[in-house]
Amino acid sequence: MGTIPLEKDLRVSLLDYDLLPPDQEIGTTTIDLENRLLSRFRAHCGLPTLYRTWILCHGYDELGLAESGPPTYGHPGAPRERLALHVLHACHLVPEHLETRTLYNSTQPGLQQGKVQMWVDIFPTSLGPPGPPVNITPRKPQRYELRCVVWNTRDVDLRDVNMLGRRMSDIYVMGWLDGLEEQRQKTDIHYRSLHGDGAFNWRFVFSFQYLETEQLCVLPRKEHFWSLDETVLKVPPKLILQVWDNDKFSADDFLGVLELELTKLPQPARNPQNCTPKAQGTPPWPWLCWGARDPPRLSLFRQRRVRGWWPCTVQEGGERRLSGKLELSLELLKEKEAEERPVGKGREDPNMYPTLPAPVRPEWSFLWFQAPLRTLSHGLWRHSRRRLSLGLALLLLLLLLFTFIYAAPGGRDGGREEGVRKLQRNN
Repeated sequence: MGTIPLEKDLRVSLLDYDLLPPDQEIGTTTIDLENRLLSRFRAHCGLPTLYRTWILCHGYDELGLAESGPPTYGHPGAPRERLALHVLHACHLVPEHLETRTLYNSTQPGLQQGKVQMWVDIFPTSLGPPGPPVNITPRKPQRYELRCVVWNTRDVDLRDVNMLGRRMSDIYVMGWLDGLEEQRQKTDIHYRSLHGDGAFNWRFVFSFQYLETEQLCVLPRKEHFWSLDETVLKVPPKLILQVWDNDKFSADDFLGVLELELTKLPQPARNPQNCTPKAQGTPPWPWLCWGARDPPRLSLFRQRRVRGWWPCTVQEGGERRLSGKLELSLELLKEKEAEERPVGKGREDPNMYPTLPAPVRPEWSFLWFQAPLRTLSHGLWRHSRRRLSLGLALLLLLLLLFTFIYAAPGGRDGGREEGVRKLQRNN
């Protein structure tokens, strides 16, 4: 509260906070309130031009704006709220005035030290108090827990070749949330997949902070270990899943990637046959360039639970190619709900919601040195049983022929007499 023109200058300063005072001044701007008050171009806070908060307006039909409607380009937010803001502006209310002020420092006159955006409004005391102050404290993010169960894979690329010349892959899946790479998790390995099929029944658990009003994940972190204050990074909530081929004596082979933004989740396919990038609306598929509308998408923060098949892709020659399919179930819980229904990672206890049994895998999908006879049985015998059967038959025939010649009359005795004659000549 002040008296104009005795107290007409509003001074706004930005300071650099230090652990040990005094704080350092970054820059200052001065506003002449008397000039602002007497000017006929007096600015007020007013209404924003873009929708950023909830605005509800009823009775827009009476204003005759229902047919034309508000412009949609350049205006974020839901259509209902954009229409409400458009109606309020049509009533010729005070528009928003957000002014940008330049900061200067007395130690370096004439050199800009940055800018500050602000509102300035003046309320005469003769009109009474302007009303209670508005709480503009930044909203605090809410903690969520994402549970992702990797059930199966189909049609994954085969990068290795076994001893019999058949193509195969040792498949595993790795996943994390964008910006939270330290929470990276991976499944166990499905060995010796001959058709790109893999069974896992493996649970990923990711914890993150989410600001619902901005639909962004909040990532507080320190840039360096000696930093005193945390910096806040905001990124869209995106789940990243990668499929890899495990190698023992070389780097693992990358087989494909699937990126799912939780607020714009593509509809999953019910079966692997219908799971294609075109059905998911993944660019750069040409049908999107012909004016066709995007397939419907869902928000996991509203639906909370979804299961189905999603396609994995790989970049080749400037285009993305289908390289596999993942069967997933995604569930999103608030912090309190996650505490009431705890689960373990992988197949660890508590193994509930849902219970994950050990996967049923083919008998040949284990390491050869654990059971070499089974490996030979399911690998060598299944792949070359005709050749092996023919070879065994020829070997048995040769053994029978040798036995017949050896047991024939004169065959064994004739050999003995020839040996006796040789001994007599030598003596």
